[in-house]
Amino acid sequence: MFTALRPILLVNGLLIALLGASMLLPAIVDLMADNDDWQVFTAASLLTILIGFGFYSSARGTSNDMSTRQAFIMVTVAWFLLALFGSIPYLLSGVVDSFTDAMFESMSGITTTGATVITDLNHTPLGILFWRGIQQWLGGLGIIVMAVAVLPMLQIGGMQLFKIEAFDTAEKIMPRATQISGSLTLTFALITLACTLAYLAAGMKIDDAVIHAMTTVATGGYSTKDASLGHFDSMWIDSVAVTFMILGSIPFILFVQAIRGNSKPLFENSQVRVFLGVLALLILFAWWLNPNKEDQLQGFFHAAVNVTSLVTGTGYSTTDYNAWGPASQMFFFIIMFIGGCAGSTSCGIKIFRFQILFETAKQNIKRIFQPNGIFVVQYNGKRLDQSVSTAVMNFFFLFIIIFIVVAVLLNLSGLNVITSLSAAGSALANVGPGMGNIIGPNGTYQSLNDSSKWILIFAMLIGRLELLTVLVLFIPRFWRY
Repeated sequence: MFTALRPILLVNGLLIALLGASMLLPAIVDLMADNDDWQVFTAASLLTILIGFGFYSSARGTSNDMSTRQAFIMVTVAWFLLALFGSIPYLLSGVVDSFTDAMFESMSGITTTGATVITDLNHTPLGILFWRGIQQWLGGLGIIVMAVAVLPMLQIGGMQLFKIEAFDTAEKIMPRATQISGSLTLTFALITLACTLAYLAAGMKIDDAVIHAMTTVATGGYSTKDASLGHFDSMWIDSVAVTFMILGSIPFILFVQAIRGNSKPLFENSQVRVFLGVLALLILFAWWLNPNKEDQLQGFFHAAVNVTSLVTGTGYSTTDYNAWGPASQMFFFIIMFIGGCAGSTSCGIKIFRFQILFETAKQNIKRIFQPNGIFVVQYNGKRLDQSVSTAVMNFFFLFIIIFIVVAVLLNLSGLNVITSLSAAGSALANVGPGMGNIIGPNGTYQSLNDSSKWILIFAMLIGRLELLTVLVLFIPRFWRY
């Protein structure tokens, strides 16, 4: 049994040690700001590195080969442990009142959800704000690598459609993932740097620019201000946010190819084109819904930021769109499920699944009128395997079922219907803000009871890892072989 766990311990040990090392960055920030929290981050860093190194040492010398079953376990355990150890600075610093709140904030960060229980961000120590940004940046990078190297191999929700030839067998996952993660990390870092410089040019201070750049490119949405981007009241800043939220929602492997001289796939990819087209239409519709008709330009930017933020799962806001009326509330609730492109940092259902759903429905309609006809489902100019369509249909069905279950559980835990529905959708789609006065764009999750928070913690984890990656671990048959 231990032998089977060795590759899992090896990977998780390295990830935990890396997380611990990253805690030294906010420690340096707090030390420079003369904030005593540097001691908290230093202690948390040493503890996390020690445990991570212990895991790694216990499995050192093991083979890099990993079976499909081990990959399922590794991914789920990794995300949970990263959230668990990431919660230590929140708890020790006293910025939250309980372990539940610390775990909620940490899980929201590492899954790039953006829901928060911190009620006074304007006066929160800089180190904590920086740590929130780092968590989302690492979570965004991690989900890109996972989407390229792991999920296609596990054939989760149609992700096998994006399998790269280098990952043609499960046993190649570790060495190949190590090779490609370097290119992805460099690309991710360069885009983050560009975003930081753009925010600085738009008028942000250096600390706000760095933190917002990390959470924008990671489509995470953690801000340094209680009013989110609305605090800055700048159309220049809004335009930077929209631009880089969109870039964060495009498959990063296409950016890697473009940097290497092959930019053609970036402009010809059907998923990217559909995503941009749908986003443009939704922004125009939200602009029309916006009751602020006196300043059309400002109204357009409010629509652009809030729509892009919800569609990509970022979670920023510039205004309380709940106040736009019942029709707008329903509109914003629906679009939070859409998501960006597969292989990006964005959350939600993802555009490619809607494309496959549409193509499959179109094929079935044609068969009704021409029963003897032969109709081939295509995606991005290539024939689509039936297994992909089936996996996508299963994903939609499972997503709806889990959404209903989470919403019912939240309602039973004491939340009203609107809060339960929007919190369930926001957590599963990893968006952050919900609807209503409690968890809306101007609210936080702090007032929710502990049972509701733990339900949402697991919902965020399930949503970020594409549902089946986590749920398969609860099937008895999974452990029998």
